[in-house]
Amino acid sequence: MRGLTVEVKDFAAPIGAQCRIVTRNAGEIGAEVIGFQGGAAILMPLSEMDGIASGDKVYCVSGQLLIPMGPNLLGRVINGKGEPIDGKGPLLCHVRRGVDTRTMGALERVRIDRAISTGVRSIDAMMTCGRGQRMGIFSGPGVGKSVLLGMISRYTSADVNVIALVGERGREVREFIERDLGEEGLSRSVVVVSTSDEPAPVRVKAGFVASTIAEYFRDQCKDVLLLMDSMTRIAMAQRQIGLAMGEPPATKGYTPSVFALLPQLLERC
Repeated sequence: MRGLTVEVKDFAAPIGAQCRIVTRNAGEIGAEVIGFQGGAAILMPLSEMDGIASGDKVYCVSGQLLIPMGPNLLGRVINGKGEPIDGKGPLLCHVRRGVDTRTMGALERVRIDRAISTGVRSIDAMMTCGRGQRMGIFSGPGVGKSVLLGMISRYTSADVNVIALVGERGREVREFIERDLGEEGLSRSVVVVSTSDEPAPVRVKAGFVASTIAEYFRDQCKDVLLLMDSMTRIAMAQRQIGLAMGEPPATKGYTPSVFALLPQLLERC
């Protein structure tokens, strides 16, 4: 173990593989393969590393993260691993989809020629959004970004909202769901939550989990509004992974893998 990573010898698993470390006290810790060095695979645990010792066995569970899909996701709150965290029981979905699906080709996309209503008059009048368009909201902390996202989620003309809350403070999640989003907004939304205290791979995966869920509902011919709060925290999580892997810090301390990750995620939108 070195810093945030664990080295496993003679472990032939691909990048992104989901693994479990079985500790000597019969505990299990989830992990993900993030790289290789010499004859060892480098894993980053997806929870606290307490109890890991030299000689513990490691098993490959899946080649990639698979999450449940279906209409029963609406109204639910899940974490960055696709597990329900809202106390409403298991997800009754029979379809599973990998989060690392193919990005749509440039010529497979339709032109943006229809407006979508956000339900916020100043945006609809002054900055009309098109169906299939990306838009960024930039501001300092505490000026109302989350409140604005909640307003858009409640009043948009889209059929389904998929909302990723990445790197949020734990106390702010319930406030957003109950105060900003409300019962009306939650009933047609899927909320993916990965708070700031969770490991960096889980925070990065939360963005891809939200994208995969949005793509599923898109494939069901639904108009989908995908919201991420925030891309900055996803970039910071990837920087943490890159530094743990030994990547050199580049622009503003961000590692090269950050600049490779962001286009992958943004193009999926």
